[in-house]
Amino acid sequence: MALNLRPLADRVVIEPIEREETFAGGALVLPETAKEKPQQGRVLAVGAGRTDDDGDRIPMDVKVDDIVLFAKYAGTEIKLDDKKVLILKESDILAIVE
Repeated sequence: MALNLRPLADRVVIEPIEREETFAGGALVLPETAKEKPQQGRVLAVGAGRTDDDGDRIPMDVKVDDIVLFAKYAGTEIKLDDKKVLILKESDILAIVE
């Protein structure tokens, strides 16, 4: 996906990774509102990092294409090219999946 967003400061753009919802028998389909919000995603873009009190730039710990775990209700969800993406602060990222 070509990304036309450049996050500012310590913000990150993440594409949530939806988990497969499969059930025995396969006949049950959950509506979108009943599904759990994803908490894992791929980093699409990162900001330059925040500045400290002295004006020095603090580099980001995440980079583009990292798979990360983030807080359940973190960030702001927007639609971009018919896909849902999240813009959130780096502090809302809990871990990098290795």
